Amino acid sequence: MSQSATLTAPSGRADSINDQLDYLNQFVSFSVDGQLLGVPVNSVQEVLNPQSITRTPKAKPEIAGLLNLRGQIVTAIDLRKRLKLPALKGDQQSMNVVVRFNDESYSLLVDEVGEVINVSGETLQPPPRNLDAHWKPITSGVYRLQHRLIVIINVTNLLDF
Repeated sequence: MSQSATLTAPSGRADSINDQLDYLNQFVSFSVDGQLLGVPVNSVQEVLNPQSITRTPKAKPEIAGLLNLRGQIVTAIDLRKRLKLPALKGDQQSMNVVVRFNDESYSLLVDEVGEVINVSGETLQPPPRNLDAHWKPITSGVYRLQHRLIVIINVTNLLDF
């Protein structure tokens, strides 16, 4: 005698799982100089605590150096310098948001990592016209959250310098 079973998600649970898999509307949030920023969740490889970074001589100022991520060499990008913001004060260390771009990994050095934000149902607003000239090419747009705004970073443009 054979038996078969079909698995079905309990009512309401399937919607919850689908919401969690809605990568197009999810962004990993982080802050730099008090500004809430985000990158698409599907571009993020992982998030790391502060890491040891080896400086690279004669690199562009935005390149903080290289880090060894379990044998993989990753270029660390200083987002404060890339965004023309002042350097971190004191001995605060940067967190790392590791993103994939053109089959390579890059670590974005950020002040603090937030949570994954789901913006389903929200409309991406174009970057404000008065946005700083350094920010315009790397900004995809802005989402209005309940209590603040999140600026969405265009990873391709951010790493194209």
